Amino acid sequence: MSPVTPFVVAVDGPAGSGKSSVSKEVARRLGYGFLDTGAAYRALAWHAEASGIDTDDAASVISSLASFDYRIGTDPAGYAVHVGEADVTDAIRDPQISAVVSRVARVPEVRTHLIELFRAIMAADAAPGIVVEGRDITTVVAPDAPVRILLTASEDVRAARRSAELVGSSTSDVGEQMRRRDAADAKVVDFMTAADGVTTVDSTELDFDQTVEAVIGVIRSSQPVTG
Repeated sequence: MSPVTPFVVAVDGPAGSGKSSVSKEVARRLGYGFLDTGAAYRALAWHAEASGIDTDDAASVISSLASFDYRIGTDPAGYAVHVGEADVTDAIRDPQISAVVSRVARVPEVRTHLIELFRAIMAADAAPGIVVEGRDITTVVAPDAPVRILLTASEDVRAARRSAELVGSSTSDVGEQMRRRDAADAKVVDFMTAADGVTTVDSTELDFDQTVEAVIGVIRSSQPVTG
């Protein structure tokens, strides 16, 4: 695979590890673009649900790709997620979508389709670099990225963080849902173990700003001059 331009920072991690919020802030501080790949899987799940498609039927999910008009911004300071004319930025974070997203993400044809989309977005970004976060970024989407990071934290900490993001959800309920999703996704990709050449950043004992600084430290050690 040829090197990807701009400078790519690939970030993997399980649910609740803080990879979205941390990656977004890292991108903002460095003047980089930001790509939340999980939003695409969530948006496809939303599209399938809105279209009355059975997300348990892989063939139906695959057929939904033909009408999946997906757009996402890469500005870390503020971006929107659209499916067709619908702004689904908030809707894709609904617990109902979280409960079914693994059903679409586990379909190989879906992953192949969206990975190509991610690579096109990365290559077209106008910023000098882009932070790309998700489940299989360091191993599949951007295995040749000059910086590859696994961001993780203990299960209890991750559950508490995720429940704080989802209004009306208890930590225990979110923890159980998170465990189910991680278990389902782990059947498709290994995002809990750092691959060769991937740096692990464990944020269990770190606050948000410390985690951001730790990730920036990894980036700067790989690229001393980042602008």
